[in-house]
Amino acid sequence: MVSVVENVAIDCADAYELARFWSEVVGCPLHPEDEPGSRETEVMLPEGPNLYFNQVPEPKTVKNRLHLCLRPKTSREEEVERLLGLGATRVADRRESDGAGWAVLADPEGNEFCVLRSEGERAAMSS
Repeated sequence: MVSVVENVAIDCADAYELARFWSEVVGCPLHPEDEPGSRETEVMLPEGPNLYFNQVPEPKTVKNRLHLCLRPKTSREEEVERLLGLGATRVADRRESDGAGWAVLADPEGNEFCVLRSEGERAAMSS
């Protein structure tokens, strides 16, 4: 027998607000029972584990040891701009002049995540 990943848990100061941000990022709804002030919230992904947000008293203090990598449907640059508009901040630029690499952003509570090239951008580089 094996275990199945049920969710990816993210500790945070405001579970509902951070889940709302990530709901916009991935375009998926919050759990129907979640509401402002909920100490635990969940973004319901159509496939794979859900994103689970757990309110904790201690603040984030160091770099994440685990993070999400996003592959956008649009171009990487368009997605970075969209996410910055939602409240993300730019942390590091790992993009290379040939189009490879990724952008490192942080959500409103400082959790880092990466924006990769889209499938179309990857295919264009391969040809």
